[in-house]
Amino acid sequence: QVQLVESGGGLVQAGGSLRLSCAAAGRTFSNYVMGWFRQAPGKERDFVAAISWSSSTTYYANSVKGRFTISRDNAKNTADLQMNSLLLEDTAVYYCAARRGGIVTTMTLYDYWGRGTQVTVSS
Repeated sequence: QVQLVESGGGLVQAGGSLRLSCAAAGRTFSNYVMGWFRQAPGKERDFVAAISWSSSTTYYANSVKGRFTISRDNAKNTADLQMNSLLLEDTAVYYCAARRGGIVTTMTLYDYWGRGTQVTVSS
């Protein structure tokens, strides 16, 4: 089992920045691909970004490419999502997820999930 806890969400003005963090406990963190997803009210949960166990590979949704950066620290068992130039449409609950294997964007292929953290972008 891997337990994931997100933090760092909040209210921010459009154009601003937030840094989300995902703290992992349980099995060896470095064995897992880490991903971030988000779900806006009334919408499906969408892929945002993912990072390989070694940090050598990252992948982003087109909607966040160039604005968001995913990173991880295997020594601290954390995976972060730096969000810059936030837009109103970035408002959502953000979820951290983990899986063994390669990077994928399909949420059903992730084995472990956090409970989410709310990000609200205001005008």
